[in-house]
Amino acid sequence: MKQILHTPEGVRDIYNEECRKKRKLQEMLHSVMHRYGYRDIETPTFEFFDVFSKEVGTVPSRELYKFFDKEGNTLVLRPDFTPSIARAASKYFLEEDMPIRLCYMGNTFINNASFQGRLKETTQLGAEYMGDSSVDADAEMLSLVIEALLQAGLKEFQVSVGHIDYFKSLLLEAGMNEEEEQTLRDLISNKNPFGVEELLSGLELSAEVKEGFSRLPQLYGSVEILEEAGKLAVNPLGVNSVERLSRLYDLLQLYGLERYVSFDLGIVSKYKYYTGIIFRAYTYGTGEPVVKGGRYDSLLSQFGKESPSVGFAIVVDQLLTALNRQGISVKTGCPPTLLLYREQERGRAISYAKGLRDAQSPVELLRMEEGKTLEDYRAYAHRIQAKAMRYFENGSIREELLQLS
Repeated sequence: MKQILHTPEGVRDIYNEECRKKRKLQEMLHSVMHRYGYRDIETPTFEFFDVFSKEVGTVPSRELYKFFDKEGNTLVLRPDFTPSIARAASKYFLEEDMPIRLCYMGNTFINNASFQGRLKETTQLGAEYMGDSSVDADAEMLSLVIEALLQAGLKEFQVSVGHIDYFKSLLLEAGMNEEEEQTLRDLISNKNPFGVEELLSGLELSAEVKEGFSRLPQLYGSVEILEEAGKLAVNPLGVNSVERLSRLYDLLQLYGLERYVSFDLGIVSKYKYYTGIIFRAYTYGTGEPVVKGGRYDSLLSQFGKESPSVGFAIVVDQLLTALNRQGISVKTGCPPTLLLYREQERGRAISYAKGLRDAQSPVELLRMEEGKTLEDYRAYAHRIQAKAMRYFENGSIREELLQLS
């Protein structure tokens, strides 16, 4: 059999120091969720196809990894956590009449086109706040996002917030077909005002609706942009969405986090289950958002529970890339000591290593081989990022401190 040493396109191995950094980052982010009172939940890596169907409004079917079980049921590798958690919450908290706070961590799988250069398996860590339709819940979600990114070590980032009803308010007046709507979504998402104008020129729309759509790609910036958005609103749905964002900003001022927030009325998503605020967090070093989230007040009803909800997912891989490119270190704890011994020193070495480990100091115990020099072991110690190398010499233990890179 031919040896296979590489991974399929879109997935990769993570090992050594990078893996340690990723695990530590996840631990740091997770701790913030717990401080806000969120409780852990795990859902299966694969689910029935219906959990992610078109009616639910999640990832398009062509981007799902689908397969069959022995009974012929169509199963899907999880592309998105929110529908899975909505299903689980509808089952286990059906009778709960108080808000439900859940947090999660795991991998998602999306079969992106290869030219996009995106990973097909990514780690996400996030939170869902179910059973509360208020703007207070929206504010808590954004506060949690910001606190998590600060905990990770980011100093410069922006959470861009929009409201899906602003876009929907214009669609209500436009009467577009599904293909035209999808094309418009893509153009607005890509901030392409020229493409938007070209598309609209071939449609019979009122002047105010055309102006609203044309302005959407530019309706982003500080809180002052909400005033312009309000003037361009074409019906009560649009007006109410802008008022909601304004109240949200007022609450974020109470949290003292408003400086991390901007507004973008042109945010749209391929996920059709969003019903209210929708947001993305961006920072330097990655072209993709490090956080995605929004309100989804109708999703749980797909699984039998009426429960307005809001949530988000931190894309851990993107966040770690951004931290690395910005030169922000993730402290992975105490690096190990490399303890060398020869065969006749085995018993003493094991006892010595046990004492260090009992004191919570990591130790890598390594028997020295004939033909290898101390310089060989020093090079190895540097490769494993050891803080020190210790070995036995003339009945005592000698220590060499190493300069970590």
